[in-house]
Amino acid sequence: MHLLEAVQILAAGAAAGAINALVGSGTLVTFPVLLALGYPPIVANASNAVGLVPGSFAAAYGYRAEVAAHRRLLLPLGASALAGGIVGALLLLALPAATFRAVVPVLISAALILIVIQPWLVRSLRRSSTARRPGTPYETGPEPTDPGTRHSTTRRPGTPYETRPEPTDPGTRHSTTRRPGPALFTAVFAAGAYGGYFGAALGVLLLGLLGILVSPNLQQVNGLKNILAGIANTVAALVFVAAGVVAWLPAALIAIGSVAGGIIAARYGRRLPDTVLRTVIVAIGLTAVLRMVL
Repeated sequence: MHLLEAVQILAAGAAAGAINALVGSGTLVTFPVLLALGYPPIVANASNAVGLVPGSFAAAYGYRAEVAAHRRLLLPLGASALAGGIVGALLLLALPAATFRAVVPVLISAALILIVIQPWLVRSLRRSSTARRPGTPYETGPEPTDPGTRHSTTRRPGTPYETRPEPTDPGTRHSTTRRPGPALFTAVFAAGAYGGYFGAALGVLLLGLLGILVSPNLQQVNGLKNILAGIANTVAALVFVAAGVVAWLPAALIAIGSVAGGIIAARYGRRLPDTVLRTVIVAIGLTAVLRMVL
């Protein structure tokens, strides 16, 4: 591998790690770069999956305060994502390479559509959050016992006073959450299977599912999304390693870059305009589709 190629892969890994921390879809940066450098599609996909694992957990660590709000869901949803990741990775290895080449442009196109409509989805989730009233399927989190937490009383005409928490720390604010049910576990399993098979826009997919089925607080579910995506990618990566389809040098370069990008994005990346990230991802994704189709 030439130095310029190594620099390209390292830079792609950093960009992918940052994008995965904020939005999801970092695969749409690293996968086309590996294809452009001549790696076969399945090897590129497997190496990319291995390389992005550390970045996912680095980003999750940066969102640890938000993850704490849903820690009771980590074990059951993590198990669903793990099982799905195994199924997806085994499908990738069991199905003919020609099937992967034929399916990937469709998957990338679907991922790009998800990325384009994500702003509308976010606005819809936020409107749903502000429209919620007591008595709807959402339930509030436990009352905080910290004496430093302020409470306010609100009253609607004809109803008794209600005491609601107003935490002073934005990283620990309470949000309305749905009770976990079969739909949530099935959706996370399916997303994990998709992530194990290919994974482009897995973060966007998980963000939408968790925002609908867990909580409309997108900052909190973004932290949960990073962990679940990391679990699905990790188990898929282990399957790919066992199968011997990983190119280790590009995987290592992507890993180094994705950790740096994930940490930086979790700390500072919320300041970046979503439109810029979205435009770059769509442009790179379309380039990958055209390269595989033409």
